[in-house]
Amino acid sequence: QVQPVESGGGLVQAGGSLRLSCAASGRTVSSYAMGWFRQAPGKEREFVAAISPSGSTVYYAEPVKGRFTISRDNAKNTVYLQMNSLKPEDTAAYYCASSGTSGGDAYYIRGGDYAYWGQGTQVTVSS
Repeated sequence: QVQPVESGGGLVQAGGSLRLSCAASGRTVSSYAMGWFRQAPGKEREFVAAISPSGSTVYYAEPVKGRFTISRDNAKNTVYLQMNSLKPEDTAAYYCASSGTSGGDAYYIRGGDYAYWGQGTQVTVSS
């Protein structure tokens, strides 16, 4: 059973930083594309960032470009999302996801391309 587990959320003031971690038990993350999504209350889930299995390619949603950085440490089987210059509109539950198939070095931005999801970690940014 594959289970991504997020950690690192919390309450931070606007302009502050947080680093989210995602450890995927049950599989070696180095073989799979990984992504971060978020969902604010009353809103649909939205894509935040993605990283290819090797880590050589990353992609960001426009609202977080230049502020967020996705990375992976395959030796630790962990993916990270470094969030800087946080804004109140970044407040949401953040979810880590793992693709369902290995092979190649693509990343994905659609939720439907991910097979396994974590339970989420809450990020709250106060103004």
